[in-house]
Amino acid sequence: MQATPSPSTPGTPSHQAPDTAADPGFKLPGQTTPDDAGPRTAPDTSHMPVEIAPGGATNPSAAPLRDTSGRDMAIAGAIIVVLLVIYFFVRNAYVHHLVVKRVSPSSAGSAGWLLFVGMSFLSAAAVLAIVNASKYLTLAITGPLVVVGVVTLVAALFVGRR
Repeated sequence: MQATPSPSTPGTPSHQAPDTAADPGFKLPGQTTPDDAGPRTAPDTSHMPVEIAPGGATNPSAAPLRDTSGRDMAIAGAIIVVLLVIYFFVRNAYVHHLVVKRVSPSSAGSAGWLLFVGMSFLSAAAVLAIVNASKYLTLAITGPLVVVGVVTLVAALFVGRR
């Protein structure tokens, strides 16, 4: 036969008493419960920026690289565009100066464009070096920009003398 549960008497509660060992109701400073002793999901340094080292674990003495964000590159592009507008006005003033000095207008125009290109290349090299020197200040990137800039500036001076 099956035993039937006896109904609870009116004076006894039908639920179990809370386990005081699992939840003491208060904690002293430094006291941990089993829930607090578990592993943490986020380390203390999770809110700090991340540095990328060029050598990683193999070269800890190397200087950390700075990640170039899209915002930095957008600002650099805006600076270059502003400089190009300024250089265009400088080019026009240089052409006008050469024409006043009795240089032929075609030679003055060529010298002006060479001046514009030279200043543009040199400023592009400077802006890229400022944005992220460890990435862009290399012989492969900055070298051609500087060489073309210097050659066109020298050519502008020689073409403008004719």
